[in-house]
Amino acid sequence: MFRQLTTAAVISLALAGMTRAETVDVKMLNKGEAGTMVFEPALVKLLPGDSVRFVATDKGHNAETIEGMLPEGATAFEGKLNEEITVTFEQPGLYGVRCKPHFAMGMVMVIAVGDATTVPEGFLEGRIPKKAKERLEAALAGL
Repeated sequence: MFRQLTTAAVISLALAGMTRAETVDVKMLNKGEAGTMVFEPALVKLLPGDSVRFVATDKGHNAETIEGMLPEGATAFEGKLNEEITVTFEQPGLYGVRCKPHFAMGMVMVIAVGDATTVPEGFLEGRIPKKAKERLEAALAGL
């Protein structure tokens, strides 16, 4: 009897010490606080194992990684137009995310996983439309 109680107590303590992964909702909007064609929020900070649920609040949007803007070893993702997608982020670092149809209009965001507080060299290089680059820089300033 004592052995069963001790085992149950150890299991309870172990489970209590475990952290649950969180899911953060990001809205894909035609119009938000920061202007038109936006992700809200534009910067999300996560722990490894946390997820982001991209909510198709308004029609005509998707969420996908921007080529060259994800940590080494991370897997790119591409959501379908008008559909919600949930992505779990395991690899620490910075991820650039865009809405493909509205990339030129600046519909981008940044996801920081782990202790990512500095922008990696070359993160903002490549073919990035002017409005998108401005919004990425604004989001990165929040690190």
